[in-house]
Amino acid sequence: HFGFWRKSQSGLFLLRIECVWLYILRLGCVVLSPQYKGRANLHVFEDWCGSSIDQLRKNLHYPLYPHTRTTVLKLAASPQWTNYGLRIFGYLHPYADGEFVFAVSSQANSEFWLSANESPLDCRLQAWVGKTGSEWTAPGEYNKFASQTSRPVWLSAQRKYFFELIHKQGDRATDHVAGSSPGVLSSSSSSPAGESSLFMSEVDHIPQTAGSHPDPRDTFYRRQMIPARTLRSVLPDCSYSPSYIIKGYELLRYQGLQFVHMTYIHPNDYTRLTHMETENSCFYHESPYRDPHRDLPAPSTKPYRDPDAIISDPAIKNLTKRAGTNHTDTSTVVRSAEAFWDEGGARVARGGSRRSGWDQGGVEGDTSYEEAAPTPLVFDPEVVWSQTFQADQLDLQLLRSDWIDLNCNVSGNLLLQPADAQAVVRTYVDKLNLKHQGRYTLVRVVNVEKRVDRAQGSRYLLELELKDPSGELRRLSHYVYSLIRWKKPRSRRLPPLRSVPEVILCNPFGFQWNPTATVHFIVPVKNQARWVIQLISDMEALYRVTRDRDFSLIIVDYDSTDMDVKKALDAASLPQYEYLKLSGNFQRAAGLQAGVDLITDDHSIVFLCDLHISFPMAILDSIRKHCVEGYMAFAPILMRLDCGATPQEPRGYWEVNGFGLLSVYKSDLLAAGGMNTREFTDRWGGEDWELLDRILQSGLEVERIHLRNFFHYYHSKRGMWNRRTMSNSR
Repeated sequence: HFGFWRKSQSGLFLLRIECVWLYILRLGCVVLSPQYKGRANLHVFEDWCGSSIDQLRKNLHYPLYPHTRTTVLKLAASPQWTNYGLRIFGYLHPYADGEFVFAVSSQANSEFWLSANESPLDCRLQAWVGKTGSEWTAPGEYNKFASQTSRPVWLSAQRKYFFELIHKQGDRATDHVAGSSPGVLSSSSSSPAGESSLFMSEVDHIPQTAGSHPDPRDTFYRRQMIPARTLRSVLPDCSYSPSYIIKGYELLRYQGLQFVHMTYIHPNDYTRLTHMETENSCFYHESPYRDPHRDLPAPSTKPYRDPDAIISDPAIKNLTKRAGTNHTDTSTVVRSAEAFWDEGGARVARGGSRRSGWDQGGVEGDTSYEEAAPTPLVFDPEVVWSQTFQADQLDLQLLRSDWIDLNCNVSGNLLLQPADAQAVVRTYVDKLNLKHQGRYTLVRVVNVEKRVDRAQGSRYLLELELKDPSGELRRLSHYVYSLIRWKKPRSRRLPPLRSVPEVILCNPFGFQWNPTATVHFIVPVKNQARWVIQLISDMEALYRVTRDRDFSLIIVDYDSTDMDVKKALDAASLPQYEYLKLSGNFQRAAGLQAGVDLITDDHSIVFLCDLHISFPMAILDSIRKHCVEGYMAFAPILMRLDCGATPQEPRGYWEVNGFGLLSVYKSDLLAAGGMNTREFTDRWGGEDWELLDRILQSGLEVERIHLRNFFHYYHSKRGMWNRRTMSNSR
């Protein structure tokens, strides 16, 4: 059931609903008069198991290719059937101006989406029943879950609003979903009953919304990009020199792991595995008195500008030396100092705010407990019941850090504050339209990524959906830099040696990705026929869906005897491929290097890959976007699937410490020395960390992001490369 309420001038809530009797505040109900009745589109997707909306979205035919396309007179359906999904959509024509509250109830999961106008692109989720497929309500039961009722939404009688109601029914219980609208219903197509005359392949008239797909990032590669020449001179050029680059700095073995920084993401991509959280240690310390950074020496008043400046502090060097045997390195100290101390030597929270978030007896901003050293607790501590706290919805994210994320396999991507992302996007779009006389309209912020650097300035990747004057949707994927310039203050009131930061949004000269760079997937194999067949099939699907010809599959075969790998490649529908046959035992490092040596273009991207991988369709552009020749390599974080899990039903954990899947320009890989084939011969494990050390020492930064829909299949190691089979003895 779906309902809505409008608050009247008298303060009472009136119910507007079609042919469904409900009760609100025991006032009874009002039946919608015939003048408000209309039609809405109904699309049905048959023979699909599961009870959640997420499972419906995994249907390859959703939302463009339903089994049934028709219209309904009211938002109601109860076909007494199982294993189907449906989508009811159209326009709402409010009968009066005012605030409306929407509600939904259903067997299994349902969602109601409403646009701020008539465009499907502006839809927002307003009310829903459940997420996992196990939630349900009785017909007309609107108060079982708080999520069933929306916040008040202001609607105008002079406008129409696009809506959609999505429902998924499993194979149990009695199915039901029903609804109405605050005014006249109309379908989204010009001819409501005309869909029956269309071929199934004709789908241009079907609107797609944020509710149609899990995340627009998954299909953003399909949008036509705005040419690079259009973006020239939008911002002034500036040099790109982040403070965390450690070129020439000598690292201990595998110390590079602790110099990998995490990137902030907006909007939420839901990579945090909340179903696996069993403790809070992945996000914050148990007690403020158990702070591992309390032994740090107080820094000078001079602001830190780079890791070398911090490492030069003798006290920190000594601390690093003491911790060296425990695999703790200077980067942890560097980030700790940057995160916990400001210019004046006062402790601050991550993010730069001095407010502690706690009120002592109602006094805001008291940080005295942070300044004082902890005292041994001999007696029971006094409980301050008057102590309160303030919290923002993203305060939890501010407590996270690179060190924490490198030791937590469920936390997902760090979230960027919306205000931060919106400010940069607004500034850039204004500059773009200033140069091009207002040609472009911002439709949607698809993705914003921020690499934080408080000393030199943070880097942003802006991915926006824009509309050009012809009405066509265009894609913008561009790096910008918020450069920090330090200058002496003009005012005599400030101390003479204190610097004043000035932030300038500019174009990082030389730091832009190449959308046409060729990506080479290099995979060494030996006697893994079923997985090789799966890999080739996945690469064919990647080419079939994206029509991207700028990639190749390179298989280095250590004399497999269970299949003819060369024959399978010859028969495959791939734009480019290479096959190299080697003899002897399997050697991962040597196999990867042999594949690299086959590539003739040093300015193409090498993707050091594994065999048991499921790739997202956006993998090619994800690699290209995060590899910048001479500046940056990309080590995407994948999810390791549990036994019995599939990409369609993923269960697992993020592989936060594995760097075996690495993409980098061949020229940069050669500059770092390539694979270590001398040391890692008949064994593997650790060669990725050793390569990471050298890549960082060569002056590159390594982008690290949890990548959606990027999986490692579960498999046993029985019968794999170089493993001996033990005979059973009695």
